[in-house]
Amino acid sequence: MMTQNSKRMSGVCRAAAVTAVAGASLFSLAAPAQAADGPNYVAMGDSYASGAGLPGVKDAECDRTTGSYPSIVAGTSAGKNRAFKDVTCSGATTRSIWNAQGSKPPQINALTPNTKLVTLTIGGNDVGFTNVLATCALVKSSDPDGSPCKRYFTTGKDVLGERINTVEGRVRDVITDIRRRSPDAKIVVVGYPALFPDNGVGCAEVPFARQDFAFLRDTTLKLNRALARRAAAGGTGVSYADTYAPTVGHDMCQPRDRRFIESLAPAAGSMAAHPNGYGQLMMAAATYDRILKP
Repeated sequence: MMTQNSKRMSGVCRAAAVTAVAGASLFSLAAPAQAADGPNYVAMGDSYASGAGLPGVKDAECDRTTGSYPSIVAGTSAGKNRAFKDVTCSGATTRSIWNAQGSKPPQINALTPNTKLVTLTIGGNDVGFTNVLATCALVKSSDPDGSPCKRYFTTGKDVLGERINTVEGRVRDVITDIRRRSPDAKIVVVGYPALFPDNGVGCAEVPFARQDFAFLRDTTLKLNRALARRAAAGGTGVSYADTYAPTVGHDMCQPRDRRFIESLAPAAGSMAAHPNGYGQLMMAAATYDRILKP
């Protein structure tokens, strides 16, 4: 019979094994490297792309870190010898693509005709991700076994559904502008990972009402479907990287040694409701795999 310590070590080993597989897929395939003047690879997006909360901070204002999936991709054969420009920023919305965010210029300004690769993760803050989670926690006490957060956002109208529809149109415009500024770039729209249990069953550690876990899962999936549709409609050179499927079973409700997404009480060196180091590595693996495909 396994002791608690041995079970925990088994979980650690499983997580390490998954990470090793991801790392192998990232580094074992060789692609032709290209060097040229200007940023050949531009990473755009929000905190899920900036690696917010992780060690190795490159830019404190935007919480950009060396553990982010774009930074990992930039170190693989897909980014080798490419000039890498990281303009991701925690808190970014689609508005941040065309407008300054604090002291940071519009993200779109990083693009040039020489840009050959663009990765983009955006939309979560347009939907109001942080506010939604705070609201779900706040209304839990009114109906712990029900879905009070879903009622809050769907009574009268589907608030989050409307926001996702708006995001879809804005992402369409972002892709159009990227293509206009960097006509030869491969554009990879990178989706959001599985934050919540895919089976809709929650956990005591995350303070949401029991049935709201399924609502939050469905909202994540709706946003990802919108991003995937825009990528599919973007034409040649635009694709979608699915980071949801490879992170199922590693959501914020899993034991700490299995999580790729941190709970609302995150481990040190990570951020609540964001990918930890393993999560960013898995996002990098999914993105790298998409980059290598035609």
